[in-house]
Amino acid sequence: MGKIIAVANQKGGVGKTTSSINLAASLAALEYRTLLVDADPQANATSGVGFDPKDIQNSIYECMVDGINAQDIILNTQVLPHLDLMPSHIDLVGAEVEMINLPNREEKMKDALRPLVDQYDFIIIDCSPSLGLITVNALTAAHSVIVPVQCEYFALEGLGKLLNTIKIIQSRLNEELEIEGILLTMYDVRLRLSNQVVEEVKLHFQQLVFDTIIPRNVKLSESPSFGIPVLLHDAESKGSISYLNLAREIVEKNIVSADPEQEQPAEDTAA
Repeated sequence: MGKIIAVANQKGGVGKTTSSINLAASLAALEYRTLLVDADPQANATSGVGFDPKDIQNSIYECMVDGINAQDIILNTQVLPHLDLMPSHIDLVGAEVEMINLPNREEKMKDALRPLVDQYDFIIIDCSPSLGLITVNALTAAHSVIVPVQCEYFALEGLGKLLNTIKIIQSRLNEELEIEGILLTMYDVRLRLSNQVVEEVKLHFQQLVFDTIIPRNVKLSESPSFGIPVLLHDAESKGSISYLNLAREIVEKNIVSADPEQEQPAEDTAA
């Protein structure tokens, strides 16, 4: 059974989509079967792995609103053999209004992803920068959530609101939801402020903070314009290495076997 991880923060510009794309690509590069779910109407994760959102006929919107089988909309990315995409479309903007009167409206994404869990080792959901119904759906569907936090002023602003939302989801909709970790992004070693933010976040959240810190990196910024993850744009860049380290950190935490044929107990695969 695969693990569903949502990447969420209602603040924009924290590296959420960048982290979703490159974490998914790094897990795929490590030969884990990975599905990237684009749950953001801006569809940046869709274009970030080489697809034009304008050409998307069916997206996660149709799965959630019209009940289309999720298996029928999955796209095999050309960038990495183990990476698939569930695309998004601008129509997703209207989904929250259309779903408002539907029964169990918070569980539409969970219903869509449930048949896919056994097909993948990891399912990474790129959430929209809001705490609306689509993000609530993602958190209800997920086993855990990664919270990207930029190493800049106001880094902790709004984080309390997100954590409170996670607690509400845990108590009412998804008891299994855990915080996978807080991911520090946009780190600039030259800036005192970046180092202060790292210290402050680690002081507040301690073991919840990933050891891997994502630096500011030109190659990370460039790669979306080519429709490829940074790993394929420049495998030796600091950004690429950092996301590979993050992927390894998550794998080590979850002890997932990369070999789908392997049936050994988890403790035997940790070596």
